[in-house]
Amino acid sequence: MPHKPQSPDAPSRARRHFLGVAAATGARIAALGVLGSWALSSAAKAGNDNSHPGWNIGRGNPHQSGGANCYLRGTAIQTPSGEVPIEMLQVGDLVASVSGPARPIKWIGRQLFRKSGASWPASVLPIRVARGALDEHTPHRDLYLSPMHGLLLDGVLIPAQVLVNGRSIAPAVPAGCEAIEYFQILLETHEAILAEGAAAESFRPCGTNYENFSNFVEYERLYPGQPWPVLTPLAPGLGGREHLKALLRLGVSSFFRVHHPLDIAYERIAARAEAITN
Repeated sequence: MPHKPQSPDAPSRARRHFLGVAAATGARIAALGVLGSWALSSAAKAGNDNSHPGWNIGRGNPHQSGGANCYLRGTAIQTPSGEVPIEMLQVGDLVASVSGPARPIKWIGRQLFRKSGASWPASVLPIRVARGALDEHTPHRDLYLSPMHGLLLDGVLIPAQVLVNGRSIAPAVPAGCEAIEYFQILLETHEAILAEGAAAESFRPCGTNYENFSNFVEYERLYPGQPWPVLTPLAPGLGGREHLKALLRLGVSSFFRVHHPLDIAYERIAARAEAITN
């Protein structure tokens, strides 16, 4: 049987595929290392308490993992009258909710970080979800989230950093960004709102995680005598020991197929990134 000549670009395609797999694997290992240490700490704090589907949040030290989950300045949030940059929103404004009618903003949290060394701490560095990373239309512009901010994918809240693949989802700072300023929206209920067209979570107070925000005392002035609300999670998440188990799955799923929402979402997004860039 005659040998079929190899396509001239076959080696380059194979090389691109190899480099893509290597980059994605490296990104996953890096995410596993950073998030694994965080999850171990959270699991230790949580003990045997698995009552919260979400995750514990650190106390706001930018050199530690686990800062409050937020949107970067400039993120376009969907409202009934169109998209509005998150820093332009005010208490009382309505934002679109994936689950139903628009919801009024109860409070907006802010965090500002300035670089004090050669590079940003991993817990502060935004995760860029590139335009079209999740599907053909989502997000419709690059979306920048804090590492632990949850995206609603397949009915599960998954932290952005766990989805890092080194291509369509990767740590990045927008060009010309001298400071990192995050904003987060508190509603009456824990919701998925539309940020650059992607479904991502609003703020859910848990313990004292609101103290990560520099302006948390504003809530006390707005609602004197009222405690921070206790909100039911909008969807299952990866928290405490379950988060650690998912991270361990993430580390092995490059070698063994594991049917878990995290792995399914990751593989779908990574495959889309490879198809787009090849």
